[in-house]
Amino acid sequence: MESTVGGCRVITLHRLNDTELVVNAELIETVESLGAQTVLILTTGNKIIVKETVTEVIQKSVEYKKVVYAKAAERSLPCPSPS
Repeated sequence: MESTVGGCRVITLHRLNDTELVVNAELIETVESLGAQTVLILTTGNKIIVKETVTEVIQKSVEYKKVVYAKAAERSLPCPSPS
């Protein structure tokens, strides 16, 4: 799931205790699987442990990127010529 918080695009994940967590997908540097949990390491050096699998985190990040690039492409389209 991709959403917006404070103008920043984020993905929604869940901590091990099921609390919802939103993460700025642009800050994810690496994603590691440690058994039943997944560790996100951010560019800030922070580590976040989530319930989602590595595959799920990747899918959410890819969906986020699709939205970002689609919106960027819309903005870069040339304006139609006046008739």
